[in-house]
Amino acid sequence: QVQLVESGGGLVQPGGSLRLSCVLSGNIFSLRSMGWYRQAPGKQRDLVAKITGYGSTYYADSVKGRFTISRDNDKNTVYLQMNSLKPEDTAVYSCNADVDTYDGRRAYWGQGTQVTVSS
Repeated sequence: QVQLVESGGGLVQPGGSLRLSCVLSGNIFSLRSMGWYRQAPGKQRDLVAKITGYGSTYYADSVKGRFTISRDNDKNTVYLQMNSLKPEDTAVYSCNADVDTYDGRRAYWGQGTQVTVSS
């Protein structure tokens, strides 16, 4: 069974930094992409950043230049380095994995981690 476990959220002051981690465990055939989404209260869940199995990256306009997504293939881990955080970055951040398993293509989600940017 594939699982995603996130860590690294918390409370930070505006202008501060946090690094989120997401560890993928379980049997997969191949990894299409992993990404980070966020959902603020009363708003829809939006894609923040994504990295493909080939290493290509995508960022939402609102985080370009401030956030960096990376991965460690040996550890099956994806990271989201968040710098220059703003109050509007406050949200629950969830990790997503788009993978091929022996049962077909699947999407998996982590449990989410709260990021609060406040003074």
